[in-house]
Amino acid sequence: MYPDLRSTFHVFRTTFYATRVIILFMTDVPPPPRLVNPQPQQEDRQDTSLRPRMLADLIGQDRVKENLAILIAAARQRGEALDHVLFYGPPGLGKTTLAHVLANEMGVNIKVTSGPAIEKAGDLAAILTNLRAGDVLFIDEVHRLGRAIEEVLYPAMEDFALDIIIGKGPSARSIRLKLPHFTVTGATTRLALLTAPLRARFGAVYRLDFYDIEAMRAIVKRAAGVLGVTIDPEGIDEIARRGRGTPRVALRLLRRVRDFAQVRFDGAINRPVAQQALDLLNVDPLGLDEMDNRVLRTIIEKYRGGPVGLSTIAASISEEPDTIMDVVEPYLLQLGFLERTSQGRLATKLAYEHLGIVYDEGAQPRLL
Repeated sequence: MYPDLRSTFHVFRTTFYATRVIILFMTDVPPPPRLVNPQPQQEDRQDTSLRPRMLADLIGQDRVKENLAILIAAARQRGEALDHVLFYGPPGLGKTTLAHVLANEMGVNIKVTSGPAIEKAGDLAAILTNLRAGDVLFIDEVHRLGRAIEEVLYPAMEDFALDIIIGKGPSARSIRLKLPHFTVTGATTRLALLTAPLRARFGAVYRLDFYDIEAMRAIVKRAAGVLGVTIDPEGIDEIARRGRGTPRVALRLLRRVRDFAQVRFDGAINRPVAQQALDLLNVDPLGLDEMDNRVLRTIIEKYRGGPVGLSTIAASISEEPDTIMDVVEPYLLQLGFLERTSQGRLATKLAYEHLGIVYDEGAQPRLL
């Protein structure tokens, strides 16, 4: 008799907790406040207005645009959600913008979060259960997701299901909740740190490259029109050339040059005004800032041009290695000022010439 009572009580307790979990996840409970898109402030609204909203408004990245146009058109014709998309490349090239463009083109909502913000599996579960059919879930810095979080994300991306474990030990049981078909859009600057199982679940993977000078001019011109800035073609060219092929940098420089022109001049921007403002910001004609020059001078003057390890460079200038790798190195590599070798970083002859240092292989550098 008593074993039967215990068995009946165990079944009742398991059913009770399972029902509570199902109600919890199926009820329209808002996700944690830190994961919800915040209400934009004035500066944020201005930043958003500078972002293109539709694919036709995007400037540059023509290959990626063409592929995305086909992906969107095919999904629309079938009446399905977009396949999962992963964007990777240096910071500031438009990965977040493209995620919003995808949502706008499909006419669906977008939920924005980041890898470090999702600390527990329950955080991700709260977001997933609040998605509607076709919605886009944008995860910035997706390579920083924890392994336990990824285990929850795998079935969600592949089977559109959420697996929940009820109880512990021998009495534990698994419940699978069905999710609507949605799209995960990931962004990362470190593709190599993305685990192979997670990377394989993205059906479309695109690399974003630095923008050419024509695209940069068009971006600066469009942003100046949105901000209501008076600027001539030479002023546009000066800012675009110092924008280091990165829209985020060019837009930041445009705002600072606008401030300079407003305070020191009549508000209009031409080449001399832009040059004075950018020189004051320590941005040279190639777009290299103070940190870029510190990295190059450290390699050349302290370590005779290299090779020298990344951690040694970082310690020498009191910076984080990840900052140098993600922010500084990509553009220096593109310019041909830096080489990555198996022994460390090596400054090239072009870097010496740019800094005005005589290139003498095997000898101490000498200032011109």
